[in-house]
Amino acid sequence: MLVITRREGEEVVVGDPNNPIGFVRIASVKGERVRVAFDFPRDVEIHRREVANQIAREASLSSTSD
Repeated sequence: MLVITRREGEEVVVGDPNNPIGFVRIASVKGERVRVAFDFPRDVEIHRREVANQIAREASLSSTSD
């Protein structure tokens, strides 16, 4: 895992810097809450971990019932 420190308004480039897949920007920091903005093509799926786990679990259940 890569851990990067960024301040509000700063970005991280994902992929080749000359042709990036997308960007992650720290939108705001208020207390312990951090808002993160993702700028990726629409075909790149982005999910919170709990949602991704639910999608994977549902996919697993549907593949075992086929």
